[in-house]
This record gives sequence, structure tokens and C-alpha cells, in this order.
Amino acid sequence: MYNNVVSGVFNMCVQNKISCLRFNFRGVGSSTGSHTSGKGELSDVEACIDFLITEKNIEKIIICGYSYGAAIGCSVVNFSKKIIGYCAISFPWDFMGSKYKKLSQTKKPKLFIQGNRDTIALYENFENHYNFYFEPKKYNIINGADHFYSGFEENVAQEVSEFYNSITK
Repeated sequence: MYNNVVSGVFNMCVQNKISCLRFNFRGVGSSTGSHTSGKGELSDVEACIDFLITEKNIEKIIICGYSYGAAIGCSVVNFSKKIIGYCAISFPWDFMGSKYKKLSQTKKPKLFIQGNRDTIALYENFENHYNFYFEPKKYNIINGADHFYSGFEENVAQEVSEFYNSITK
């Protein structure tokens, strides 16, 4: 939750007065519970979506996740009609298996951000995975960026901001 990529996107949202919810998965940081290899984490994201809809009356939700958070977060895209799209930063398809790829399939707008030096969310396999998804979709390859985007945080945040503006206006 407090890594450079998530913090960069979060800070951009705050600076642009975009409401956002940032959280750690169970068992990470000061979050309680234990890691459940995805099942419980999917429920965590759904609980956050329910909270935004029922407690905060949010009408349009965009999911933005990084690495494991992209795989889990984007996999609940079809949980609610109020989720209007997602942004996946370094979705680790090869690491996570096909389950999350299938769960994240949707006809809602999608943005994929990928570093061309990423060896965790393998850049060399990006195009094959990207081609699996229905339109509308787009991607941005950040040249020089590895999985941790050190020095590229503003580039990532800018891409997310542009995507947000393109589907909420």
C-alpha cells in the first residue's frame, strides 16, 4: 500500500480531487488476517466495492491495481455494474495463472501499463496476454521501467489519470 507505485497513483488522485480507497490485503502491513492465495483477497476487494456503494454512495468505480493487486483487484471487475473499468499495472499473468486472467475479462474499458524491463510480470509475454482481452482496451509500455517503476512513478500516475479522465467524462 505504501510502495512507490501505489503511492504515486494515490497522490495523483488526491491532488486531482479524485475520491479513492487504498488498502492492504489481509495479513499485509497492519491488516489483520492471513493470506489465502486469492480467495479471501477477492472477498476483500468485493467488500471494499460494497462499502463504496452502500456507505459512500459512489456511482462510478474504477479499479486500479499494481502487480498482485492488479490480478486480484481487476478480477472483480464484473462484481458490480458500478465498476466502469480498470487499470492494471504490471498484471503478473504468468505468476498468477489463468484464473485471474479469466476473471478479469470484461467488455468494460481496460488500461494495461507495463514496463519493458519487467521480469516479474514478464514483458516478453505481455502482447500475448493483452490480446486475450475484449475491446475496449489500451496499453502503455513504459520504456526503461522494470516491475518496480523506480523513477517512473509520475509516468504511471499520468497514464492512470488520463485513463480516468477518458472514461468518466
